[in-house]
Amino acid sequence: MGKWIEVEQDVKVFVEDIGQGDPVVFIHGWPLSNQSFEGQISAIAENGFRYIGIDLRGLGKSDRPWSAYDYDMAASDLDKVVTSLGLTNFVLGGFSMGGPIAIRYITNFGADKVKHLLLMGAAAPRFTQTEGFEHGMKPEEVDDIIANIEKDRPGFINEFSGMFFAKDHSDSFIKWFQSLALESSAHGTIGYAKALRDEDLQQETKALTLPVTLFHGAKDEICPIELSHWMNEHIENSTLVTFEESGHGMYVDEKDKFNEELVKLLKS
Repeated sequence: MGKWIEVEQDVKVFVEDIGQGDPVVFIHGWPLSNQSFEGQISAIAENGFRYIGIDLRGLGKSDRPWSAYDYDMAASDLDKVVTSLGLTNFVLGGFSMGGPIAIRYITNFGADKVKHLLLMGAAAPRFTQTEGFEHGMKPEEVDDIIANIEKDRPGFINEFSGMFFAKDHSDSFIKWFQSLALESSAHGTIGYAKALRDEDLQQETKALTLPVTLFHGAKDEICPIELSHWMNEHIENSTLVTFEESGHGMYVDEKDKFNEELVKLLKS
């Protein structure tokens, strides 16, 4: 069941709420929507859990105001959803950019309601390189991405989808995947790209104390697996699950293994 939840005056985000049982809250990646997890929703619901998928502000079916698009804003929107739905004892899953947003939520609002954090191909602890942190893209590469979006967003999305997966998928699937990105607003897409370029969660990530599971594709060209190796080393209570045949979109490249590992985590 889809619903819109008001996160501030005149701004609502779209939430997919399917199934019954302990909640599983998923935060999608850039510049997609919760629809990208359609291959996981049934696996979650059929195994006795409640899927809560949020379209981030500016993306998917959510409202797209002219506002800041950063991790603090996204974490605040997430908190409004959690509070509105009365969620407790939930697994919080963040994919790609959803990973650092999930971490920022715990930093800003605490982990009392979260029983387990799942980071999937996460753009954390930061997406770009800086002094003392040599993993990920260079900031100027993200500047080029922003320029390409401003020049030809459909063309960029076509190029981006070619990097997203390690396995071949049908033309129909790729067109559908691209349509999810194109459904999002251009200004939201660019705003979040700037957040990916600039935000740094190294200290926040090291401070995590709740159980954390890391899913990562070994062939990821967007968020290299070295990011999860770093987190596995610096998060005391963490476990890394590697998807050897997968790129960034491991939940499609190795859907059966991904869903198996996901359900195993939920039932643990």
